[in-house]
Amino acid sequence: MYRPEYHALADEELVRLFQAGTGGRAERDAAFTELVTRYQKRIYLAARKMVHGNHDEADEIAQETFVKAYEALQNFRGESKLYTWLYRIMMNGVIQRSRKSKVRQFIGLDNVQELAEEGIEPDALLLKSETTRLIEEAIETLPPKQQRVFMMRFYEELPYEDIAIIVGTSVGGLKANYFHAVRKIGEYLQASGRIISLDRLELAESE
Repeated sequence: MYRPEYHALADEELVRLFQAGTGGRAERDAAFTELVTRYQKRIYLAARKMVHGNHDEADEIAQETFVKAYEALQNFRGESKLYTWLYRIMMNGVIQRSRKSKVRQFIGLDNVQELAEEGIEPDALLLKSETTRLIEEAIETLPPKQQRVFMMRFYEELPYEDIAIIVGTSVGGLKANYFHAVRKIGEYLQASGRIISLDRLELAESE
């Protein structure tokens, strides 16, 4: 059931309505429907980046995320932002799928051209397809945890505090992971002889 008046409510208010359940199942479902409307696209796009652009798999992960969120929302205590909580459920789904398939987690990138082109020599005529391939290869060399931290920090632009909740580690540990990821990617790209600098990465790392 959809209730237009819920559109103006904050996440916290919708969660309270869901948890109180004073209006019965209809009110709970209406509150949750509004939350799905707000975050379904973001969760789907984040999942799609994690599964190398696979639409079907990302769609399944997004659906599973909200099924699990519905079952667990009653116990949500607001210790993190709702999107952070949903993102963590999504990330756990990605990791579980990776483990079940026994395939090393690979992060696909949808928008890497801008990143790569910042470091290309002025006279280099590098096809976008090859630029994408080089960036993807560089990310694939990272350990799974560094891949996830790099993806969430650089492409999703999540604060370290939010990533710490999702990954379950300290902010200091996350910064170390991101630092090492940046260095390894930079070294890989420089070794390719085609991309010589990653100023945007360095800037993100130092923030």
